[in-house]
Amino acid sequence: MRFLHELLKGLLCTSLTVASVSAGAAQAGGGNLVTKPTKYSVPETIDRIERAITAKGMRIFARIDHGGEAKKVGIEMRPTELLIFGNPKGGTALMVARPTAAIDLPMKALAWEDKDGRVWLTYNSPELLQERHGVPAELTSKLDPVGKLLEQAVE
Repeated sequence: MRFLHELLKGLLCTSLTVASVSAGAAQAGGGNLVTKPTKYSVPETIDRIERAITAKGMRIFARIDHGGEAKKVGIEMRPTELLIFGNPKGGTALMVARPTAAIDLPMKALAWEDKDGRVWLTYNSPELLQERHGVPAELTSKLDPVGKLLEQAVE
């Protein structure tokens, strides 16, 4: 139980760091992070993305309410939710080509609220897999429509 508590605290600290980064900094220097504004609340943003993802036949692996989990351990945190999703038919080919890509797959979408109450959507660009793991562009290009899908879901 103590191990889980320490693990959760570590994850929350990581999430706090991500959520505190400004959108400009995240996009400019965040290692291929794409950050876009959304007019919806954090839960609504993730709900909309979840619907769009499942409508395209992709699978939801997990939805993590970092803000809710923080509250359970007595830590105050602005609303932050992470959606982990993908399609084994598409993602597996990338992991076969470069096994280390599995650290960044399945794909993730993060909705978070900044100190001014604005809500943002952040996700990894396909170029991350090319640059970080050497996945060939012809494989990562298949992920391009996912970024468009995420952005359309929050327009």
